[in-house]
Amino acid sequence: MSKTEPAAGHTARRLAGTLHRRPRLQLSLLLTAPLTWLILAYLGSLTALFMSAFWTTDTFTSNVVKVWSLDNFTTLLTADVYRQVALRSVGVALAVTVICVVIAFPVAFFTARIASPRWRPLLVVAILTPLWASYLVKAYAWRLILAEGGLLDWLLAPFGLDGPGFGLIATILVLTYLWLPYMILPIHTGLEQIPGNLLDASSDLGARTGRTFRSVVMPLLLPSVAAGSVFTFSLSLGDYIAVQIVGGKTQLIGNLIYSNITLDLPLAAALGTVPVVIIVFYLLAVRRTGALSSL
Repeated sequence: MSKTEPAAGHTARRLAGTLHRRPRLQLSLLLTAPLTWLILAYLGSLTALFMSAFWTTDTFTSNVVKVWSLDNFTTLLTADVYRQVALRSVGVALAVTVICVVIAFPVAFFTARIASPRWRPLLVVAILTPLWASYLVKAYAWRLILAEGGLLDWLLAPFGLDGPGFGLIATILVLTYLWLPYMILPIHTGLEQIPGNLLDASSDLGARTGRTFRSVVMPLLLPSVAAGSVFTFSLSLGDYIAVQIVGGKTQLIGNLIYSNITLDLPLAAALGTVPVVIIVFYLLAVRRTGALSSL
């Protein structure tokens, strides 16, 4: 055994003892790498995006001119098309979130409260299974379903009805399908954590099902709904692939960013700040309700 081995072991023990006595130093060392990655990769890219939004583009060469200007933001505020697309994008995101909440409640209640404990893990896995499939596979599958003469038209034909085809309704339908598991899972978890004796006590005190749901279940599930809505709202707001596949002529904010990324990069960057600002205000609004305090 060499003389360096005991010295190395002694140094390692001293270092371990120092970290044990100083938990804040240990936590700082653990968080250094992820925080560095967050600052450089995520916040750094957002900073570059925001800075480039103040530049302009040469109309003749389409080259980016690094001259500071507010022209891009002025265009966003004054042009009707950008306001309409922004409002439409927010409306789609809110519609997807509301539909996901309506569908997720009965599904999560069944998986968390009605199904036997033996089957609950399998049901949760079944709910999460669509997330394992490719995004494009699911989107193009829905394109075949919604196409003229497709599966949906075939199912509705005996009732004298037609499918919605490609457009805004199809976009909402596909986005709801894509992001629904992100709403079911937190609600399922929240329902599992509600003590059963609370529901029994509400029933013993004479409260009916609706009153128990409003006064007992909903206040306890509000953080879970808020957590799921953050996913469904933000993912729907920034989506552009599903809109291109099933949206027809529908334009959302993501499509405008994608179409301008090669033609007018500063304008695309300015458009990219719109969903970021909307998400920030959405999180602040959710936080003011107190729904995120117990997450």
